[in-house]
Amino acid sequence: MQVLSSEKEGVLVGKVDAKALDASNVKAFKDAIKPLLTQGAKLVLDLSRVEFIDSSGLGALVSCLRQAHADGGEIKLSGLSKPARALFELVRMHRVFEVFNNSDEAVLSYSS
Repeated sequence: MQVLSSEKEGVLVGKVDAKALDASNVKAFKDAIKPLLTQGAKLVLDLSRVEFIDSSGLGALVSCLRQAHADGGEIKLSGLSKPARALFELVRMHRVFEVFNNSDEAVLSYSS
């Protein structure tokens, strides 16, 4: 698994390059995102390529969010597919994460 990173307006954007975020690749996801979780990091995770997320994937996202908060940072999500967004709403994860339609909107939210 790869998380391709770029920077926009002082915000790190990590594009998750996988079709699924599930039990089969959660460890690889955490290893790939670890370098992006620096002290005070402003991070947007672009999940537009991810078509499926299971409970292990949700757990990994929450774990990363907790780590970011512990280090004074923040993680926002963008580009959720319809099934992933439905899951987030079903388990109320949209109240835990700020979710945006695209990474540009998420990046702009850091400046407001």
